[in-house]
Amino acid sequence: LPAGLSQWFPALEVLDVSGTGLAEMGAELLSLPCLHTLLAKNNRLGGPGSLPKGLGQAPLARSLRVLNLSGNRFAEVPPALLQLRGLRSLSLGGNRLHSIPPDIQELRSLEFLYLGGNFITSIPPELAKLPSLKYLVLCDNKIQSIPPQLAQLHSLRSLSLHNNLLTYLPREILNLVHLEELSLRGNPLVVRFVRDLTYNPPSLQELAGRTIKTRNVPYAPSDLPETLVRYLSLASNCPNPKCGGVYFDSCVRQIKFVDFCGKYRLPLMHYLCSPECSSPFSSASQSSTSQSSTSQSESDSEDEASVAAHRMQKVLLG
Repeated sequence: LPAGLSQWFPALEVLDVSGTGLAEMGAELLSLPCLHTLLAKNNRLGGPGSLPKGLGQAPLARSLRVLNLSGNRFAEVPPALLQLRGLRSLSLGGNRLHSIPPDIQELRSLEFLYLGGNFITSIPPELAKLPSLKYLVLCDNKIQSIPPQLAQLHSLRSLSLHNNLLTYLPREILNLVHLEELSLRGNPLVVRFVRDLTYNPPSLQELAGRTIKTRNVPYAPSDLPETLVRYLSLASNCPNPKCGGVYFDSCVRQIKFVDFCGKYRLPLMHYLCSPECSSPFSSASQSSTSQSSTSQSESDSEDEASVAAHRMQKVLLG
């Protein structure tokens, strides 16, 4: 940055130095007490000395509201940025980040966080301690799981997770009732389960237990060993309304697209007692393979729609 910047523009509020080949920002930046927006996209920032020393203690740390450092070369979130307690918008997309520091929780005024297009593999639970966060963009990374704590982001309106490596969703994500946008495309969470849908034949014990339960065969604790009485108490009802059967250990996993808040359809896992029960839901797996939830929506029968919603929301996808 040019020397004397603060002398020439002492009341500067917005500074855009994007696409200038900038490799470092000098101490002149610290003496801009009115600066609230700093845009430094698509430069060469990221090496030692890219940011001025004392950034967290300068007046800028209190005045800065918007900081965009996307398209640079940062391999980690600079610790100095975590001292900018007045930040409301932070963009570090298209860098070389491999992780999100737990101290991100210090940016408690943050409303917009863009970390897309990096190499991030996990999300720290501390991220859920940002009470004002409304927009969280983590697309195009290598994230494999979502911490259930993310459901504590009660202000969240938009969550972008597309093009990651997600293989399951925690059911807690259903608690984000204020979400208006949820992007999940380009993840293996559906394809993986379609590929791995297997059915192990039930054991003789399970077959006998199913018969007792479905035919209402009477028994008393004195008739059976305690272990079998306990086993029979663990029967799960098949959610297929046309079946009425039960299962214990052997079941068929199925993907079901469930309406969520009336805004989009969320893929969740549920369980059926046998392959014969999968026929009413077969379109779910077909739509999962093609990643088309619209066809599944059109093929849902009235009987399927009558399945209690809480049964669908109790399961984890994975």
